[in-house]
Amino acid sequence: MLILKPFIFKKFSEIIFGLSTKIGAERKAPYYFNLSFSVGDKQEIVEENRNFFFNTLGLNKENVAYQKQVHGDTISHVSKGGFLGESDAMITDKPGLGLAISIADCVPVFIYDYKNKLIAGVHSGWRGSSKNILHKTLIKLNTEFNSSPENLVAYLGPSIKQNNYEVGKEVADLFDGKYVKHQNGKLFLDVAGFNYDVLIQFGVKKENVQQSGLCTFAMDNLLHSYRRDGEKSGRSFGVIAING
Repeated sequence: MLILKPFIFKKFSEIIFGLSTKIGAERKAPYYFNLSFSVGDKQEIVEENRNFFFNTLGLNKENVAYQKQVHGDTISHVSKGGFLGESDAMITDKPGLGLAISIADCVPVFIYDYKNKLIAGVHSGWRGSSKNILHKTLIKLNTEFNSSPENLVAYLGPSIKQNNYEVGKEVADLFDGKYVKHQNGKLFLDVAGFNYDVLIQFGVKKENVQQSGLCTFAMDNLLHSYRRDGEKSGRSFGVIAING
């Protein structure tokens, strides 16, 4: 199994983090190493995949929280593992509790407050970004959990990059023009760049933010992509936890 681990969290020995890829357990097309129950893959296979992935990270599946991501702006305060229902961001201060973000093109953002020992996971595609899901999560961290931006460390995981993300005018018009590229009569949106700027403009230090350069759409041999593979696309999980 191939698991991605960003350098930004490596200096914090208490942080558990891993992001799964298509490679694992010798799974084959069309779903490969898939961690979602909602794409048509066999439930028992997904259960095996999840157990394999979580156990490799040193986590128990009962202590991992996940959500039905609906491209909205609902933020959940999490105190136990399992299914939370519909939301697109999770926050917890409970050691040993993992937060799982499902990934197949949208921008996943993982945040650690190293002073107050809080973590957050955010799912921010173009819909969530247009609803300011990441900014609202940062506000919630600040106002309800006393998190200061200078104490936050963030990782923006693999997502579809601008060169491969053609959108219609109705979507492009939701964003500042700096995030929209015009090429050959088509419009291409930089959702990852938008979310990076949200972090920086909120006051998170540039040296505390890592943005993955991997494009889910382009990395056919490594990453799941709904835009590329449609209904047969699997899903990766990015999981963050504070070692308890």
